[in-house]
Parts: sequence; C-alpha cells; structure tokens
Amino acid sequence: MGLIERFRLDGRVAIVTGASSGLGVGFAETLAEAGADLVLGARRIEKVEEVAQRVRALGREAIAIQIDVADPLQCSALVAAGVAKFGHVDVLVNNAGVGTAVPALKESPLDYSRVIDVNLKGAYWMAKAFASSAPSGSSIINIASILGFRPLGLPQAAYVSSKAGLIGLTKDLAAQWSGRKGIRVNALAPGYFESEMTDQLGAEILESVTSGAPIGRIGRPEEINAALLFLASDASSYCTGIVLPVDGGISMH
Repeated sequence: MGLIERFRLDGRVAIVTGASSGLGVGFAETLAEAGADLVLGARRIEKVEEVAQRVRALGREAIAIQIDVADPLQCSALVAAGVAKFGHVDVLVNNAGVGTAVPALKESPLDYSRVIDVNLKGAYWMAKAFASSAPSGSSIINIASILGFRPLGLPQAAYVSSKAGLIGLTKDLAAQWSGRKGIRVNALAPGYFESEMTDQLGAEILESVTSGAPIGRIGRPEEINAALLFLASDASSYCTGIVLPVDGGISMH
C-alpha cells in the first residue's frame, strides 16, 4: 500500500454522530471523499438527511437516522442499522455534542447533566455499541476539545468536564480494545472552528481566544477534516490512545 493509499477508506463504512451541522457535516463529506459509505445520526432528521444527500452526490451511499446519543438503546439501534444496510461498520466519529456557557453558581443540575449525558455518556454508549460489531482494524475518533486540557476564560464547567472526561475515556478504551479487539481509539481536540456552537460565542470572544495563539486565527474546516481522516484511516495504524490538538497552537499556553 502506497503512502497516499493509506488515507483511503474504500470499502469501509463510517458512522458520524452529530452529523446535521457544524464540524459533523465536513467530517461526513471528508470520509465520503476518501471512499467510505456513511451512517449519519443526529436529532434533527431533516438536516441529517440533507447531509446524506450531499454524501450521495459525492458518489457514496448514506443512510440518515434520528438519534439522541444520550439513550443507549438508540445508539445500539444506529449501529444495527448500519450493519443491516452495509454488512459492517469500520469507523466511528463520536461528534455529537452540546455546550453551555453559564456561571457555575447559576447552572442547573438538569443543564449540567444534559451536557454530560450527550458529550460523555453518549460517546461511551456509541463506542460500546460500535465495538460489539466492528472488525479488527476499525477506528474510533472521539471529538474532544482543547477545553478538555484547560478552560479559556468562559464559564463552561459542564462542557469542560465532559471533554476532559472524554479524553480519559479515549485512553481507557484504547487500553482495553486496541490489543484485544484490534480497535484503535483516539481523539481530536479542536480549537475554534466555524460551527453553530462557536457562532453563539460572537466575534469578540473568538478574537480574544485566538489572537494570542501562534497561528492567530480561527481554524478552517479543511484543517480539522484532514486530521480526522488521518485518525480514521490506516495512515494512523500505529496510533491509539492519543489526543491530537488541532488548535493553531492555543494549547501551548
């Protein structure tokens, strides 16, 4: 296999959660361009069906499924639907996520729990369902955040907790499954990219958190998509349990 061919995903099937908007759309299109068929999940079924149509326009097959990853039964059903359609699943991108920016003393137990249920528990339920069906050589990519390393000035206790937990989960599952099951488990830790979540922050806040970074700007979609493809493909066959920051250098400080 040549070097460029190691980035190809021909004959493989990838699951992307949170595939209705933001980074998830770019992830789906990138995996399709590399040759994968797609199982797309999100709560907004109309939106995720639009993404499935975009995948089909790239010449790949795709199914769209409504899912709340906080429900373990729905996670199992999503994986089962992928196996029923394609016969196997080979890549899981745990991208579904929600966020808040609320001072800790004002954040309700319900709001905190919802973030943990989706961002951390949802990734765990999806990983378990996937690992029960995935063959050796498969790959799980958890979408963490540089906020899992340290906060950056906004009051985001729930979100930071969930992403720090996801980093720990990535390492533990890598230790459990990489040797015994042949499933690599890694994480991406994005900085700030254009998405619905960062749109809520506003230009002034984004400027304040990115201006001090070595690259000094918000990330471009193709920059995070390339990193995702690396972890999804055989290009990263000797990588497991790693957390790859893609943040313009913000995490250096």
